[in-house]
Amino acid sequence: MTIIVTGAAGFVGANIVKALNDRGETDIVAVDNLTRADKFRNLVDCEISDYLDKTEFVARFARREFGRVRAIFHEGACSDTMETDGRYMMENNFRYTRALLDACLAQGVPLLYASSAATYGASEVFVEDREHEKPLNVYGYSKFLFDQVVRRMMRQAGGKLPSQVVGFRYFNVYGPREAHKGRMASVAFHNFNEFRAEGRVKLFGEYNGYGAGMQSRDFVSVEDVVKVNLHFFDHPERSGIFNLGTGRAQPFNDIAVAVINTLREDAGKPALPLEELVKHRMIEYIPFPDALRGKYQCFTQANIDNLRRNGGYAAPFLSVGEGVSRYCRWLLENR
Repeated sequence: MTIIVTGAAGFVGANIVKALNDRGETDIVAVDNLTRADKFRNLVDCEISDYLDKTEFVARFARREFGRVRAIFHEGACSDTMETDGRYMMENNFRYTRALLDACLAQGVPLLYASSAATYGASEVFVEDREHEKPLNVYGYSKFLFDQVVRRMMRQAGGKLPSQVVGFRYFNVYGPREAHKGRMASVAFHNFNEFRAEGRVKLFGEYNGYGAGMQSRDFVSVEDVVKVNLHFFDHPERSGIFNLGTGRAQPFNDIAVAVINTLREDAGKPALPLEELVKHRMIEYIPFPDALRGKYQCFTQANIDNLRRNGGYAAPFLSVGEGVSRYCRWLLENR
């Protein structure tokens, strides 16, 4: 039976395809926006059975042209939080996903889809409850609006939809196969390239009560994101909307320290603590940009109680030190 991955040539999608291959799954239909042809590089080492454009996929799936489908991992979306074209964002992220959901429910096909921590926006509490959801941009709103559709359907069905539907609110994901994202790639990716090119990493200085480099996010490795997706794939009886982060916020300083020390190790140099890296100007702090004032989340930390309790996911998550170091070594090996 076929497995379908949308956004398959993108960051999380390509990592899911690779992980499925590692399980022996090769009957995979990859769906993506083929106008971005260069993203095919993320799938070069993967095995798939077909590769088609997103514009033709939903109608073909609704016509049941792919036979029996085991599940759809829906990772395709515009993830640019700076995008201001509301019509494009809503068509691409909301209406497309709504049409896919309807087709999945009609055929009894599990749908595991990417939501986002951007649904919380200005909130200081990151729990999967309506009262804490305050998106700051149209990207976050598009994800929030679809989550609301899922919630409404689940309530109306008494919590028992015709097939599994799971939304994952990704926090700050980093890891292999994200280079094509450009400015939207992770902080770890940008720190890696900046240090290799210039011998130093620049971070934001003090802002909104947070010291230099101390603004903190829940940074989660794509390795863990994939493991959670596959956990739910293995448990089709579990549905709902779940935060997908580590449950532990860490400052941007920790990312920079992990990146720099991994690169120093590769160069045969000893690791240094934050204070020494700042002293030797390998970490520099710049004034917080005026353009981001009032639009920037200084702190995010997923509450993963629901994931642990109702999602049944018990495995530990990689820390920034562990995950970023592994990622940097992957980048070094795949230069």
